[in-house]
Amino acid sequence: MQHFNIAIDGPAGAGKSTIAKAAAERLGFIYVDTGAMYRAMALYFLRQGIGPAEESRIAAACGQVDITIRYENGIQQVLLNGENVSGLIRDEAVGNMASATSVYLPVREKLVELQKQLAAREDVVMDGRDIGTCVLPHAQVKIYLTASVEERARRRCLELQKKGQEADLENIQETIRQRDYRDMHRENSPLVQAEDAVLVDTSDLTVDEVIARILEIAAEKGIKAKK
Repeated sequence: MQHFNIAIDGPAGAGKSTIAKAAAERLGFIYVDTGAMYRAMALYFLRQGIGPAEESRIAAACGQVDITIRYENGIQQVLLNGENVSGLIRDEAVGNMASATSVYLPVREKLVELQKQLAAREDVVMDGRDIGTCVLPHAQVKIYLTASVEERARRRCLELQKKGQEADLENIQETIRQRDYRDMHRENSPLVQAEDAVLVDTSDLTVDEVIARILEIAAEKGIKAKK
């Protein structure tokens, strides 16, 4: 049985997770948050006191990590060596560590294999940095979701403020620029728009408008929404 795969790539803060989750729900697909998997790996490194430049220690630690995704009542749960870390991996420090350590081949090889296995047995919407180019090169639908640095920083600033945390817009913009540069210039699987991906710029679109656009693109490939 052939399964449908939708790959959504793009830079940090473009809204990939929000859009991918909603699209998966409307389509009746499984949502695979690859970024959460990298963040779980990064959390493990941080807990072990491993720095982002310690490549040999990072490579060795990969063999000690088991990361799985399961759903409970329709909500994705991320397990790190059996511990549910879903509520711990969205910290800014974890995100920065994930971006820094995802450049290492052992990290990518371990997680990509799991991601491919998921997509082979389920209809999935998967988002990340290299899904359409490396993880699911044969996905029926590929989307490159982006937004301006200024808009992505504004969204992140609002998100932090809603959580009662301090947020400096200029610092957030600079952090995003640095992450973009790292993601686009890393040696292994850099962030790039796949040749057959559809570009969707969310800078001036509402969430509902972006979801509608994704579903429209999926429908053109014969993938119909169920909700």
